[in-house]
Amino acid sequence: MPAAVPASVYRLPGFLPFLVARVVVVFAVQIQAIVVAWQVYDLTRDPLSLAYVGLAQFIPMLLLLMPAGDLIDRFDRKLILMLSWLVEGVCAAALLWLSLSEAAVSWYYAVLVLYGCGRAFTGPALSSLLPQIVPRERLAAAIAANSMIMRGATISGPVLGGGLYAIGGGGLTYSVCLVCFLIGTALLPLVPVRYAEKMQALEATAWARFTAGIHFIRTRPIILGTISLDLFAVLLGGVVALLPIYAQEVLEVGPTGLGLLRSAMAIGEVTVGLYLSVRPFNRHVGLVMFAAVALFGVANLVFALSSLFWLSFAALVVAGGADMVSMYIRSSLVQFSTPDAMRGRVNAVNMLFIGSSNELGEFRAGTSAAWFGVVPAALIGCACTLAVTGGWMLGFKSLRRVDRFEDASPSKAA
Repeated sequence: MPAAVPASVYRLPGFLPFLVARVVVVFAVQIQAIVVAWQVYDLTRDPLSLAYVGLAQFIPMLLLLMPAGDLIDRFDRKLILMLSWLVEGVCAAALLWLSLSEAAVSWYYAVLVLYGCGRAFTGPALSSLLPQIVPRERLAAAIAANSMIMRGATISGPVLGGGLYAIGGGGLTYSVCLVCFLIGTALLPLVPVRYAEKMQALEATAWARFTAGIHFIRTRPIILGTISLDLFAVLLGGVVALLPIYAQEVLEVGPTGLGLLRSAMAIGEVTVGLYLSVRPFNRHVGLVMFAAVALFGVANLVFALSSLFWLSFAALVVAGGADMVSMYIRSSLVQFSTPDAMRGRVNAVNMLFIGSSNELGEFRAGTSAAWFGVVPAALIGCACTLAVTGGWMLGFKSLRRVDRFEDASPSKAA
């Protein structure tokens, strides 16, 4: 008889070491991001240099995500993840050396290009590995727990990085990052891969393999509707990039208020994520996802119109909670809808959508505020999010009708 599945997702064999490994690596990523940006700007005193920091990491990720997805589907995902973390650890060591040697800023950009190469493999490998270490019936709860804990690390990581840099400069912070990458890599061998399916023969040519993920998503309305809804909702309706302007000119709360506004969405996300990790739901998931995205748009609309700090803060908390519900359902539907042999390539496309929505969303918000003013720009974005939600409900009926996550199995997602 098969072994009984533990009642708590945290007691699943290998899941806790997997979470700990992810947490320490996320801490390293967040600490390194804040310190690199600080040091590069300190060296150049040029705001454009911060754009180059992001560009140096984004371009290699953009170019390598599709080949990364192909390799993840053909080789050991845990090994690929370990190698990608080791590459990122090498980058932390290189930044440590640059910081101590007072090197030119161009060397920082070169290291960040290599770092972006490693990151291109990390995201799809992580998303594709999780269904191989937890049983299918506990996958939704594992996704909720993983999302909640990672979001908490994302919030506290920059704070920790700033404190470490104030204490010991770049030498201390990059040393901590290096140790974190090594700890995460060392923990992965403790994670058993119990639920991996037998590898299948893939398409013969590299081009056919690279484009298979795109073709698979295009022919599965549930997956296409899910990730495109998130893309346009965040791209059009996100207000995070406008928070500094709201804090200074609309709410007049200064940098302290800005910090609280930045944390408001995270508070909502972590609170809802903690609840979902303990009490995951599995009914009417399609309708709930559309409702969550609509609530995200309405909450941002309230924020856009508010001139009261407490109301703006509360609206962002609600928006964060709604976004966590949407992310929980979206991640689960993509995992349940995708066969194991395709997860690397599908998750690579998904990561490309997520990266594009975040990067282009900030660009959209900034240019709209410059053209129309900050409040009209926020209102237009929120209205577009609600319009997209309504349009997607009409255009993706199969997604709207999904009741349970199991209904989105690969055979039913087409």
